Amino acid sequence: MTVLLEAREVTAGYSGMPAIRGVSLAVEPGEVVALLGPNGAGKSTTLMALAGALTASAGQVCWRGKATTRPLHHRIRDRLSYIPEQRCVVNALTVADNLRLGGGHVGRSLDLFPELGDHLRRKAGLLSGGQQQMLALARALSRRPDCLLADELSLGLAPALVRRLLTAVRAAADSGVAVLVVEQHALQALEIADRGYVLVRGRVQISGTTAALRDQLGDLERSYLTGLNPEQPR
Repeated sequence: MTVLLEAREVTAGYSGMPAIRGVSLAVEPGEVVALLGPNGAGKSTTLMALAGALTASAGQVCWRGKATTRPLHHRIRDRLSYIPEQRCVVNALTVADNLRLGGGHVGRSLDLFPELGDHLRRKAGLLSGGQQQMLALARALSRRPDCLLADELSLGLAPALVRRLLTAVRAAADSGVAVLVVEQHALQALEIADRGYVLVRGRVQISGTTAALRDQLGDLERSYLTGLNPEQPR
């Protein structure tokens, strides 16, 4: 299988201060890769660098097998979808108009999340947090991307809704999408992922199949995910 998106020894940060150092990871079509780690580990920075929202100061980001420095909007045009940690909905627009943004498709969105059908004329800012995350994920997937980068979809949400979102992510991968997901619910993320990386203090400390990582989950939480309970919002 060809690697679709890859970080090769990437260093990136803010105001000249690196937040990640020498990060290497890869995502292939048809798989979910989980990026785990404690607060401040550099998970969001890694996704931003891969998406083109942040320029790497060293190393390479490779897209479709070629090194690229193209910004986010160019990568989105080339069938990458990126959901940042903050809920990326336009509060003043209706749900239907939000779904159309960036090439989203209302009909395909409702196939993914029929629950949004009753709210199409409602302003997105009036939705619950869970409904806003459904909206963001539905729009991202309805574009039929080749790759999805999702940062903390479950932040602050109830476990049942987390499972609903992650099930949709898994289904997208099963249809051929390459998925890299940052997720606070470590156990639930590993249940739907194929592989995972554990990031600590800006560096990859552990990587492997989810079966291997699940076997080490207790040690991982004690050593690397301190304060992170997979069953409760952070």
